[in-house]
Amino acid sequence: MSTEYRFATRCIRAGMGADVHGAARPPIYHSTTFAPAEATAPQSGDDPPPLYTRYGHNPTLYTVERQLATVEAADAALIFSAGMAALSTACLALGRAGVVCVGNAYGGTLDLLTGQLPQLGIATALLAPGEEPGLEALLADGYGLVLVESPTNPDLRVQDLAALAQLAHRYGARLAVDNTFATPVNQQPLALGADLVLHSATKFLGGHSDLTAGAAMGAVDIIAELDAWRRQLGQTPSPETASLLSRSLATLEVRVERQNASALQLAEWLAVHPAVERVHYPGLMTAPDHALAERQMTGYGGMLALDVRGGLSAATAAVERLRLFLDAPSLGGVESLVTQPARTSHAGMSDAERNRRGIGDGQLRLSVGLEDPEDLRQDLEQALERL
Repeated sequence: MSTEYRFATRCIRAGMGADVHGAARPPIYHSTTFAPAEATAPQSGDDPPPLYTRYGHNPTLYTVERQLATVEAADAALIFSAGMAALSTACLALGRAGVVCVGNAYGGTLDLLTGQLPQLGIATALLAPGEEPGLEALLADGYGLVLVESPTNPDLRVQDLAALAQLAHRYGARLAVDNTFATPVNQQPLALGADLVLHSATKFLGGHSDLTAGAAMGAVDIIAELDAWRRQLGQTPSPETASLLSRSLATLEVRVERQNASALQLAEWLAVHPAVERVHYPGLMTAPDHALAERQMTGYGGMLALDVRGGLSAATAAVERLRLFLDAPSLGGVESLVTQPARTSHAGMSDAERNRRGIGDGQLRLSVGLEDPEDLRQDLEQALERL
């Protein structure tokens, strides 16, 4: 869809072809197989004629992939069965010369880099916060893929994507950005020089905690490299999942803008609460990356983290008292969630490694939903007041 249209319009209308029955939303093509290409009517755009759903050659998948491409202003996109499917495929397709992860990241990402990829002979390197100057030496050694989250999970640090892209390209490497926390509403990594954008579409893109999917967006040639791996690894989602994601993308902007506003309001309140040692949120004037976030982002996102005074026991007690924040993994949905990274997403790390990365035992990660922010504030207040 033409980029002359603004973001919200593209979210709703991209990929929506005319239906023979005049349906406002395209139908779900449940079929696993289609008539041979030569027997089908000519197709519009660059999509291959529908043939076999495992290949991704299904009209329902094509619809959401056109939406995914347009929200990140990319030439092409692929939908995957999960965010980790998209990320692992990117590493296999683009990272065989070596993958270096800069800064903090989702625990599953770190597990992939330290566990499975080395088993396949793929060199990996993990640069913790503060170790970013080591990137250039690794690129000079031939590492071919730089992987980064911004903001990072769980400590919400913002990475200078333009500077990372420039450095990677100087050495012939590619930059892949996990844009899950920011969402394309708040940040456009491709416009900053990134080569590939990745999402756990289960999160903000899906937005309702009722689908599991992943996404990759980028130039046609890069997406083609990922497509061959997706086909052979069987990472294509069902048409039903693709249709749910298409539905969710239509409301992406309004949901995220509300989550931005509520998260900032809560972060400002928590920053002066006596039971809170520190709040991690790039929208705060006191955040170490606030100036960079202002320059690079248009909104600060619906995720925040806080370090509760008293460590693990105090943080656990606060979680147990919460009534509206559901103690559950994942993020980005219409309902607010809370997790303890030391016990969930980053539980596989040693205490020493978590400390090295600034992930304390008393840290809570909040995913701010669409409930009234004053109700959420009161819930946090009653949970923290007795600490």
